[in-house]
Amino acid sequence: MPVSVPSGPRSRVGRALSLVALTTTVLLATACASGSGAAPEGDPTAAIPLPGPEDGGQGDEAGSGKPGSSGDAAAPPGGADGTGTDDVPAVDGPLGSRVVLIDPGHNGGNAAAADEISELVSAGPERKACDTVGSESGDGYAEHEFNWDLALLVKERLEADGATVVLTRDDNAGVGPCIDERAAIGNEAEADAALSIHADGGPPSGRGFHVITPGEVDGFTEDIVEPSRLLAEDLRREYREGSDVPYADYAAEEGLDERTDLGGLNLSTVPKVFLEAGNLRNEEDAALLSDPEWRAAAADAIAGGLADYLMRE
Repeated sequence: MPVSVPSGPRSRVGRALSLVALTTTVLLATACASGSGAAPEGDPTAAIPLPGPEDGGQGDEAGSGKPGSSGDAAAPPGGADGTGTDDVPAVDGPLGSRVVLIDPGHNGGNAAAADEISELVSAGPERKACDTVGSESGDGYAEHEFNWDLALLVKERLEADGATVVLTRDDNAGVGPCIDERAAIGNEAEADAALSIHADGGPPSGRGFHVITPGEVDGFTEDIVEPSRLLAEDLRREYREGSDVPYADYAAEEGLDERTDLGGLNLSTVPKVFLEAGNLRNEEDAALLSDPEWRAAAADAIAGGLADYLMRE
């Protein structure tokens, strides 16, 4: 069920430019006047765990010398497909000075790599599995595929507005990277904002989206709790308006969920949130998430929320 929202990478430019114009007008006018939580049971980000430690953690992704890493664990991936920054030409635009980390959850090769992704890595105060398989719709649309497809669309839109976008993985055929590496990639890039894209594996009777924010974890998240909350609020507003997906009715509260058990958040030193874009195990949500037209509109909304946050300063 597609929604009637303009799609395409150019749709965010007008919004961001209008914000620039508004900011400039306010500054000029001023110059003239003056003359100068606790974690819920389980983990909703992946409902199909592989054999491994009884960790239950499935919403993080990043690693340190684990599956999916090549050389320096903290280095952003590059490549001819433009998933890193090496081959992305500089683009003038309202977000030209901003760096965004987009983390497509899980990976297509995880299901065949149970031993690798079950290995324990740092998740902050505790250790959790490197990564997980992710969820899947009733007709077989895999979460890792959805995450990858949507991440590329969001990347395209942000780059059209001049942002530098770094992805945590190069394709949808590899393994990992582990949860700690995914966080390290955003930290190394000194991202102005980081977003981990997921689709939930909740109860079939429940539907809707929610945004997961970091709670305060001593020694880890104190500096990112407040800006991450602002990022979550901007993203929630734009996504709710542009995606035609309601707030989750089975998790979170008014579309926001504070968590202290996710390594991808606990290990981040930059503002970061997780988006659970919908419930793949719910038929109505799955019909939207598997629709290319809907994904284009959703990407517009996500890019809009990120742009709103990035233009705050």
